[in-house]
Amino acid sequence: MTNLFDRLECPRCLTRKPDAALLCECGSPLLARYRAAEGRGSLLKEHLQGRPPTLWRYAEMLPDVPPISLGEGLTPLLHARRLGADLGLPSLYIKDEAVNPTGSFKARGMTVAVSVAAARGVRVAAAPSAGNAGSALAAYGARAGMQVHLFLPETTPRPFVLEAQRFGARVRLVPGSIADAGRVMRATLGPADKDGGWFDVSTLREPFRVEGKKTMGYEIAEQMQFRLPDVIVYPTGGGTGLIGMWKAFEEMEALGWIGAARPRLISVQAAGCAPIVRAFESGQETAEAWADPVTAASGLRVPSSLGDRLILTTLRASGGAAVAVADREMIEAASLLASREGIDACPEGGAALAAVRRLAAAKSIATDDTIVVFNTGSGLKYFS
Repeated sequence: MTNLFDRLECPRCLTRKPDAALLCECGSPLLARYRAAEGRGSLLKEHLQGRPPTLWRYAEMLPDVPPISLGEGLTPLLHARRLGADLGLPSLYIKDEAVNPTGSFKARGMTVAVSVAAARGVRVAAAPSAGNAGSALAAYGARAGMQVHLFLPETTPRPFVLEAQRFGARVRLVPGSIADAGRVMRATLGPADKDGGWFDVSTLREPFRVEGKKTMGYEIAEQMQFRLPDVIVYPTGGGTGLIGMWKAFEEMEALGWIGAARPRLISVQAAGCAPIVRAFESGQETAEAWADPVTAASGLRVPSSLGDRLILTTLRASGGAAVAVADREMIEAASLLASREGIDACPEGGAALAAVRRLAAAKSIATDDTIVVFNTGSGLKYFS
C-alpha cells in the first residue's frame, strides 16, 4: 500500500511546515497530517489482518521511514471482570502498556521518533525524562546506533537510572523536576541541531512521538472491532497520548474505518502535580506551570506541557473531564490491579483506576459504559 504521509502542520495557525521542522514559530507543537481521504476505499481495515503484531502494522498512517523496532505495540486489552464487578462496571477494560519494550507506553513514541531521526542522519539524541521515556530513548537509540544523553530528576527511581545506563545512555541527575532537567540539558548541550549536532527528543518538541502514541487509538479500535469505547481514562503527564489518540480517531473516520462517535476522554493527574486539572476546572485555554510538583508517580511529575492547549481542547471536545488523585489512592489502586486482575501496574496506571473508582461513585460513569483504562507501565521499576 502507498504511504499517506503528507505534511507537518501547526494546529494553531494551520501553517504548513517543512518535513524536518520542529516547533512552530507561534510556540505550538506541530502535527503530522496524512492524505486520509485518498486512502478511503483503498486502505481498508481488513488489510490489517495478518500483518505483524507491532504498531508498524499501521505503516500507511505513519512516517515513511525504515522502522527502528523492538516489537512494540498491539498490547493486550484485558477485560477486568473482577474489578468491574467490584465497581459495578461490567464493561471495564485495561489496556496494558507494560508489555511494551522497556516496560511502558513510551516505546511507542520513541520507535517512531528515533526511526525518523535515524533516517535523517541523526547520530546524537537527548531528552529530559521522568524515567520511562529516557529508558525507551536509550533502548531505541542503541538499536539505531545513536549516542543518547538523558537528564533525569534526582528523585527518579533508581531502576530507571540503571536501565538507561545499561542501554548505553549517558545519564545526568538534576535537582528539581523534569522541567529543570530540560533547562539543564539545553544549557549543557547548547542549541539543538537536527542536522549534525544533537537532536532534542523532548515531549512535543518534535512531531513524531505523537505519531507513535496515536497507535494506541488505532489498536483500541481494532481490538474492539472498530466500535470505540464510551470512556478512555488516561494518566497524563506531557499528554502526548491524549493528543495522539484524538488525532487517530479523526484519521480513522477520514479513512472510513469508524463513524463520528468519540469516547469521552478522562485526563488523570496526581494531586501534587495537576496543572491540566486546574486549568480544565477553571475554564482556561492553557495550563499554568505547577509550582513544586510532588508525587510518587514520576511520570505524572510534569509541571507543564507544551501541549497544554491541545490537551484541554481535546478534553472539552470529547465531553470529558480531568481528575486529580492522591498518591495513596493511586498506590492502593495499583495494588488492586495486581491482586484482582494479575496486572502489575505502575502508580500512573493506579491513578487511572483510582479516577474510575471516584467517577463511578459519583455516577459520572454509567454502569453500561464501556471503559478503557490505561496502565502505562510496569510496577516493577517503582515497587522493586
